[in-house]
Amino acid sequence: MKNVDKAYELARERYAEIGVDTDGAMAKLAEIPISLHCWQGDDVSGFEGSRELTGGIQATGNYPGKARTPGELRQDLDLAMKLIPGKQRLNVHSIYAETGGEKVERNQLEVKHFSNWIAWAKQRGIGLDFNGSFFSHPLADSGTTLSNADAGIRKFWIEHGIACRRIGAAMGKELGTPAVTNIWIPDGSKDIPVDRLAPRLRLKESLDRVLSEKIDPKYNLDAVECKLFGIGSESYVVGSHEFYMGYAAKNNLLLCLDAGHFHPTEVISDKITSALTFLPEILLHVSRGVRWDSDHVVILNDELYAIAQEIIRHDFCDRVHIGLDYFDASINRVAAWVIGTRAMNKALLAALLEPTAKLKKIESDGDFTSRLAMLEELKFMPCGAVWDYYCAKQQVPAGDVWLKEVKNYETNVLAKR
Repeated sequence: MKNVDKAYELARERYAEIGVDTDGAMAKLAEIPISLHCWQGDDVSGFEGSRELTGGIQATGNYPGKARTPGELRQDLDLAMKLIPGKQRLNVHSIYAETGGEKVERNQLEVKHFSNWIAWAKQRGIGLDFNGSFFSHPLADSGTTLSNADAGIRKFWIEHGIACRRIGAAMGKELGTPAVTNIWIPDGSKDIPVDRLAPRLRLKESLDRVLSEKIDPKYNLDAVECKLFGIGSESYVVGSHEFYMGYAAKNNLLLCLDAGHFHPTEVISDKITSALTFLPEILLHVSRGVRWDSDHVVILNDELYAIAQEIIRHDFCDRVHIGLDYFDASINRVAAWVIGTRAMNKALLAALLEPTAKLKKIESDGDFTSRLAMLEELKFMPCGAVWDYYCAKQQVPAGDVWLKEVKNYETNVLAKR
């Protein structure tokens, strides 16, 4: 701790020379919530019973220690959250309902099936977010749900969406912070369709019905998530970016931007200011695609920096909801949560340690030489020393010390599953 303190004092002085208040940056970082995703802990299996993943979802690897029960999943989350600084939330999919062994169809789900999640979140003092699960179900095997040509199948999924919004609202009311309830569907076509319009008209009608019930935004915020392609929907996705951008803007909803849902060279960081020009708020699913939507564990790469910079430089903290969305079964699943969430926090801290006002002034003056020079110099500023001190203040391990605790947990708990 002595060396951490000493390094921080030097870093604070160095940042003060360029007009940055490191104490203020850390205080602001501590108030930015990041929503962890429960499905990293069990490879998106849920608790409905074993069924093959469908809807273009794959979790590759067979690392030992996968959570098999709600209790094991929450136990794993408890450890991960203990090793992550800052404000946290948890994002839950509807397939993580606890029905006491009773068969409950997704369109019949109620808030009571998530009472244990709510009690756990209340105990931890965190908020919950929610998602409908429009995949890995017999009525999704055709590759379409809310846009299905069969009115009966559409009705089932519409009822599921309605149930999820009500559950999200109950979570928000109980926990005192609105749940973001996200709608993502896998609907699309493997090969080139002739009629691209009819499925989108059916999707619009279905969404209108799902969202027809007015819910107080104090309890629930609705988001819709776009995608370019998926496994089995390579040629056509009904809920494209343009479709959902228009639908969200028209209906005052949150647009969900997933970092893996676009062309390999297309980034969501560049879309944030465009979306927020027309929308009050957005949801981010921060992931890492490697050549395709592969949902690799988030790391501190250029795009993560850019996402954080767009949020901080434009003071969007209250308008951007940050959630993580990846699942890697090839490494320790608890470590995956810790690595990804700490990386997101590190990116936000680096953005908060920029002299934003000075950079904007230089840019507005047309001094692009100084802008480039300063941005390059910032890359070697002692951000790591501030991060270590922030972790110490938050009473979580600095550096890679946290890995020893995860490894001990793997030996004593995960390996025995």
